[in-house]
Amino acid sequence: MERYHPSEVYELFVRHMNTPRVVVDNGVCATATLVQVHSARKHGVLLEAVAALSDHGVCVRKGYISSDDGRWFMDVFHVTDAAGRKVADADADALLARLESSLSADALPPRTPPSAAVGAGMPTLLELVGADRPGLLSEVFAVLRDLRCDVADARAWTHGGRVAALVFVRDEETGAPIDDAARVRRVESRLRHVLRGGALGARMVRADAAAVNMDRRLHQLLNDDGEAESRADQAEETAVAVQDWGERGYSVVTVSCRDRPKLLFDVVCTLTDLDYVVYHGTFDTDGDHAQQEFYIRRLDGRPISSAAERRRVIQCLQAAIERRASENSLSVTHAEITTRGDMAMNVFHVTDAAGRPADPKTIDEVIQRIGTESLRVDEERWPRLCSTEGDAGRGGGGAGIFSLGSLVKKNLASLGLIRSYS
Repeated sequence: MERYHPSEVYELFVRHMNTPRVVVDNGVCATATLVQVHSARKHGVLLEAVAALSDHGVCVRKGYISSDDGRWFMDVFHVTDAAGRKVADADADALLARLESSLSADALPPRTPPSAAVGAGMPTLLELVGADRPGLLSEVFAVLRDLRCDVADARAWTHGGRVAALVFVRDEETGAPIDDAARVRRVESRLRHVLRGGALGARMVRADAAAVNMDRRLHQLLNDDGEAESRADQAEETAVAVQDWGERGYSVVTVSCRDRPKLLFDVVCTLTDLDYVVYHGTFDTDGDHAQQEFYIRRLDGRPISSAAERRRVIQCLQAAIERRASENSLSVTHAEITTRGDMAMNVFHVTDAAGRPADPKTIDEVIQRIGTESLRVDEERWPRLCSTEGDAGRGGGGAGIFSLGSLVKKNLASLGLIRSYS
């Protein structure tokens, strides 16, 4: 039996008292499942809850956020499955378990020997940012293949003429992480040349694939790259505004746009990473339209105080909404690249923007744009490759497979697929 020092026992007690409480109820509402999260003030708890809902594949139809001026929060979500039905009882239990697991991440971890520390056997994460152009993804994969790096998982977004990608790689022969300093520098140098500049370029880091929220990290990379500020105009169907409520010390953010999967996550993620706390809020959907309103303050308790700060919030929210809005929304969840001389065979496992099997109409559009002479499509419903035990709900349970031969200068990005997932 493990023994803890008295100070650790006290820390465990404090964390237990502050652990958010979660309720999932199927009996309150006739049309949706009710999810309630009660938590003490801690920056990021709202985002953790919304991320868990998104990862589980449920759709947030409406809800609200309330607090007693920041000491205690209550978040209420009305959720349905993708078909608009209440979450089944069995799945509701799984949703409760996911939320409790995500929100109790601060529980005192079991002791582990130094040799079992995080890092053993993990893939190496490549973070890439650069100017978007046709053929970029194929060039990146060709470089990785040439350097004997096996691609385990990948995701890329483009927006405003910029591209950000996360690529998990291992050594091609051994399957081990790539951590030799000289080899890391060589990979980064080659990829920076392919990306042709950027605030970040290419960087390799050790990371636990199961612990990385890829969507959040892609938002961060594009924001750090200045992509949001490069687009001055908002899409016609999207309206973002920031107003002052001086007498209560809040800034009021309103979002009105077309509803889609993970919209609430993208908005809350952006506000959280800009270091704002949501004290109160409402969000609702009417058909395919979404309306959201949030009362926010900075981490220091102050509202937005300048026109420049207000403009940045609007730009970052607008960009976050547009990155994922798409005509052909496909995500590359796994890639296999084989080269023979100057020829390449690229196999992309793709899902829709929410991680579910791609819409057959989207597949048909891809076939028409690429041409059947260079493309074979196999639609299979199978668990995501490289999934872990804790990742069972993330992939949506299916993927379409694109086998693209002789496409050295063309790829999914040049066809607007990666850009439209953005």
